[in-house]
Amino acid sequence: MALTRAMLKGMGLTEEQISAIIDEHTSVTSALKDEVKKYKDDAERLPEVQKELDGLKTGQSDWEKKYNDEHKAFETYKSDIAAKETMNSIKSAYKKLLTDCKVGDKHINSIIGVTDFSEMKLDKDGNLEGLDDLKKAIADKWSGFISSEGTKGADVDNPPGDDGGDDGKKTGRAAELAKRYHDNLYGAVKEN
Repeated sequence: MALTRAMLKGMGLTEEQISAIIDEHTSVTSALKDEVKKYKDDAERLPEVQKELDGLKTGQSDWEKKYNDEHKAFETYKSDIAAKETMNSIKSAYKKLLTDCKVGDKHINSIIGVTDFSEMKLDKDGNLEGLDDLKKAIADKWSGFISSEGTKGADVDNPPGDDGGDDGKKTGRAAELAKRYHDNLYGAVKEN
């Protein structure tokens, strides 16, 4: 049922009261009509907004995938760096071990270049595990590169033989020197 002037007159209201009520009713209904129009426009835009939202969700999964890929690549990079640092520590410890085993300095880098470090590990103190086995392996495998200090005298268990010198006679070196000394002091002795 609509609000009309006739209905309000039937209620015994004055013309002034009727105009005030009608004006107020018109402003309220106009506001309601504007609100209904706004909601209707919003409802018409709803499919477009839904498409946009779906696009953002798809974009979000793309960003999430990109993030996960980058995170995985970064973790791989970190593990590669850690592996290189560990390998450098192992090589450094092995180099020190070669030096301690008296391998010549000019051979150490060559030995490190051909050594397989994949089985070597460091203990918690930064030393190579199985140190005694490694020392033995170095002594066996690289013995030609191990330098010895000092000089070694002649083997006294096997003295050099007496070959008799140039004159074909069997005389020792001491006898030969004594004869030269005597000849220089007193002259040569004639032999028969």
